[in-house]
Amino acid sequence: MIRFVLDGDIRTLERCDPTQTLLEWLREDQRRTGTKEGCAEGDCGACTVVLGELVGDAVRYRAVNACICLMPMVDGKELVTVESLGTPTCLHPVQQSLADSDGSQCGFCTPGFVMSLFARYQSSDAALPGGVDDVLAGNLCRCTGYGPIRRSAMELEPDGEVRARFGGEETAARLSTLAAGPCSSWTFTDPVLGTSRRCYLPRTEKELCEILSENPGATLVAGATDVGLWVTKQHRPLETLVFISGIASLNHIEAGERGVRIGAGVKFADALPCLRALHPGLGELFRRIGSVQVRNSGTVGGNIANGSPIGDSMPALIALNAELELAGARGTRVMALENYFLAYGEQALEPGEYVKSVYIPAPDPCVLFRTYKVSKRFDQDISAVCGAFALRIENGIVEHARIAYGGMAGTPKRAAACEAALSGQAWTSASVETAAAALSDDYTPLSDMRASAGYRMKVAQNLLRKVWLEAAGNGRISILEPS
Repeated sequence: MIRFVLDGDIRTLERCDPTQTLLEWLREDQRRTGTKEGCAEGDCGACTVVLGELVGDAVRYRAVNACICLMPMVDGKELVTVESLGTPTCLHPVQQSLADSDGSQCGFCTPGFVMSLFARYQSSDAALPGGVDDVLAGNLCRCTGYGPIRRSAMELEPDGEVRARFGGEETAARLSTLAAGPCSSWTFTDPVLGTSRRCYLPRTEKELCEILSENPGATLVAGATDVGLWVTKQHRPLETLVFISGIASLNHIEAGERGVRIGAGVKFADALPCLRALHPGLGELFRRIGSVQVRNSGTVGGNIANGSPIGDSMPALIALNAELELAGARGTRVMALENYFLAYGEQALEPGEYVKSVYIPAPDPCVLFRTYKVSKRFDQDISAVCGAFALRIENGIVEHARIAYGGMAGTPKRAAACEAALSGQAWTSASVETAAAALSDDYTPLSDMRASAGYRMKVAQNLLRKVWLEAAGNGRISILEPS
């Protein structure tokens, strides 16, 4: 069973369908129709709700996409929907501000904007323009042109008394009670199809190992930013699901001078400060992964474990020589991240194993590190090409090079021929041109809806040239960035 808090009450769901989305439960089971379905893939933000989670003694609120949030992921949390905020006669300050600023026209997207801004309202972050833009990037509107909505967010002044309505001592006490729950499991039988699905919510890695030993083909779910689409778009028949967000040891970050170790269950939003501390470019890359809602759900470990050739984190982590820790009933093993990706859709996981953590070394001060993402939109878009470069240059000579790209092959992959063409050569425009030409020996990119093969190759070459131009002192070269 799963237990969570909604409007001050603890809700308990026995043997729920583990593939039912939170959006479906709200609209179909609870008739809370303020939460809308727009895209059903975590892009438009119309389904945005807020989840409260106990962190220490305080409740932290974060906006998430209900359309790809599976019901077991709500276990142990507080759920806040647009119906939880105000009443027809007494609006919440966020709602009142949007109304006063003419921030709504057709109204379809408005509840999602309200919930995104509510999560920010409950936060202690300063109301900076960049912060507002980040918060709103995951909510799409066809009517207002965003101006009134953005203006409303900028003018909104948090009221301490109103904020105290959420996340108080009573809520924290309820969530503390829920956090003490044991490992649970159940079987759900579809009343229409007659098929069964098994669900597990382990609390420890020992329990996870035991579950995977008995169910080596089980689907592990962390943030469901991929698995959610398997359900809503591909309609995959998932028979056994294991939700790992309740395992504390997988939600741990160890940061030091030499690098940072990030547990497989750590969300992008939590990893971002540590990654930014390692290198500003790394932080900027991860800030462009999805939207705030996606980063509040998706995990670094899940992005790696899924092995997508266009996953944004992998090229940069490969260039930095990151190491992956895999675990299972037979113990743990460590491998270079680049060796984890075998072929399209195939990773080096043995039956019963799972990704435990990733260790990312800090860039050496003597190493020139750059990473770039090229996509059709700056915010909330999947890469056409993502490139990462770590070059050790001494006395004008490239002593060592690690270069990796995403979107150029069936897996995230190092550019071995390009690296060889640069290594031992003078760091000049001529050597860069030779190395850029060598990329055609490393990759045979495909044409798809995001880019043609020719475009991808040209962009990959131009990103290498961009590294040289920036290192030569010509300043930052803008590629698909807002003015």
